[in-house]
Amino acid sequence: MKRAAITLDGQLEAALEAYRKRLDAPPTLTSVVQTALREYLARRGFAPPSKPFHITPAKKGSGKRDVSLRHDDYLARE
Repeated sequence: MKRAAITLDGQLEAALEAYRKRLDAPPTLTSVVQTALREYLARRGFAPPSKPFHITPAKKGSGKRDVSLRHDDYLARE
């Protein structure tokens, strides 16, 4: 992994901090910069686009109605 130092002008720094303050769990500066750089390069064809996250729902009638409430119990059993 390569380390880099960056300089942000006042306007960019203010926008970044406003974004981070709005979130309940703000991401680190590193993760924001890495995500922005990935998106920038992907849009220009220099990096693969990020893959969308897909959840496959259970078949209707899976028999479990309380998984959303007791998910930790189910995972602990596995």
